[in-house]
Amino acid sequence: MHGPFGEFALLLIIAAAVGALALRLRQPVLIAYIAVGILVGPAVLGLVQAHDQIDLLAQVGVAVLLFLVGLKLDLQHVRHIGPVALATGLGQLAFTILFGFLIILALGKGMMEALYVAVALTFSSTIIIVKLLSDKRELDSLHGRIAVGFLIVQDIAVVIAMMAMSALRGAGEAEPWQVAVSLLARVSLAVLSLFVLMRYLLPPLVRVMARSQELLLIFAIAWGTGLAALGEWVGFSKEAGAFLAGFSLASTSYREAIGARLTGIRDFLILFFFIDLGAKLDFSTLGEEAWPAAVLSAFVLIGNPLIVMAIMGWMGYRKRTGFLAGLTVAQISEFSIVFVAMGISLGHVGVAALGLTTLVGVVTIALSTYLILYSHPLYERLAPWLGVFERRRPHRELAVERQAHGVERPDVVVFGLGRYGERLARRLRATGLTVLGVEFDPELVRRLRREGLTVRFGDGQDSDFLESLPLEGVPWAVSTLPDLQSNRALLHALAERRFAGEIAVVARDEAQGTALKRAGAPTVLYPFRDAVDFTAEHLADLIRPGKETP
Repeated sequence: MHGPFGEFALLLIIAAAVGALALRLRQPVLIAYIAVGILVGPAVLGLVQAHDQIDLLAQVGVAVLLFLVGLKLDLQHVRHIGPVALATGLGQLAFTILFGFLIILALGKGMMEALYVAVALTFSSTIIIVKLLSDKRELDSLHGRIAVGFLIVQDIAVVIAMMAMSALRGAGEAEPWQVAVSLLARVSLAVLSLFVLMRYLLPPLVRVMARSQELLLIFAIAWGTGLAALGEWVGFSKEAGAFLAGFSLASTSYREAIGARLTGIRDFLILFFFIDLGAKLDFSTLGEEAWPAAVLSAFVLIGNPLIVMAIMGWMGYRKRTGFLAGLTVAQISEFSIVFVAMGISLGHVGVAALGLTTLVGVVTIALSTYLILYSHPLYERLAPWLGVFERRRPHRELAVERQAHGVERPDVVVFGLGRYGERLARRLRATGLTVLGVEFDPELVRRLRREGLTVRFGDGQDSDFLESLPLEGVPWAVSTLPDLQSNRALLHALAERRFAGEIAVVARDEAQGTALKRAGAPTVLYPFRDAVDFTAEHLADLIRPGKETP
């Protein structure tokens, strides 16, 4: 195949085939994609030459992924996980740099190389971890939120390190205090701009965009990639800008709908990130680095999780939460390789440091993927030996549980709040039931919220959107969606979500009711038939007395 389009098609075919083989062999698809990058890259077959196009798609995929991470991290979550995320993130950074530096010196490396590689070992891959936690549906779990929190702390450290490197590269005569003042000024300006956007500009703008589902999707991608480009332009990074773009929308009522719409696009684009990562791995510089890489890989795979478990246990979390969160730092990031490469361009380290970092990256990314995917059975095996990482009374996690239990679960979720659905939700609430409504008309959502109804904006047919709803333990779900196709999609999404409650679906007539029964609806409601029956009986009661009168 000739030309970028042919190479693009060939790459997708190979990725689909290798991914299917990985699923058949019960292996992580993520590892398969990296293997595809190595296979088609210059290190092996050299089949694909359109590296610039693949790199562009990879960058957009990373921006969309980090946008979604920021979208899930609303201010309430920040308040809850802020202390543990900061303590764990900084503690892991300090531990890895100090002991990594000493280990690398003991392996016979020079002082500057030891410092660079030790710093590189501290960066965990937010992109890979978020993808794995999303696939396991654990991103909103306690350990998932904590892991995202301290990964963001690491990302901030990456940004600071990259900015410092860029300052050294671009202005060798700049004093350290000048670099620090410049960094502080840019951070302050970013925080102020974000506050103004979230307070005054974004709420009315998103309300306008939400009138069209397609326009809302385009706006979300434009906002995420736009702030990513702006972040890189002002001296941060694309990843930091995309994350802030998502965070700026996290407090809006449209975040679940945006997140659900972007999930499929994220999964497609992030494929190119992993392929690009595999294609860029430089195996020519490995040489005699196998033994040092094995030692450092063991340090990252074992030492990083241990320090996270120790800090979280000391702060009052259970050993299980600490273990599951700790596994997320058992690898180094793609930015570790970039960081060492920048050191080579500045003349601080040699090519051997890049080879060592690359090999540690390949080993730890591959092994940590399996550790995270099989984290629960692994914990069951190791739990008897992890008691040292748990206080007698894990007070902080107990407080989180009490707060979670205090959140009132709805008795019924009503999908579709048109004339019938709105009336149904109001009457159910009047009987004392707790009702949650789901509606995709933003104007209707705003009106019902002003009138006191609890309503979520989103598409009930989207299984990714259902992930954001508190469906666990809900006794009933009722659909008043008007057409058969929408109800079939909702039934399928509820089944995919493993909804355990009862389901009732409104049908317009007997034919539609029969079709819904075939689609799996256990209870079918006939509002028109019931209304006619009720009206006929009521009229009959009114007519009979007059008829009996002479």
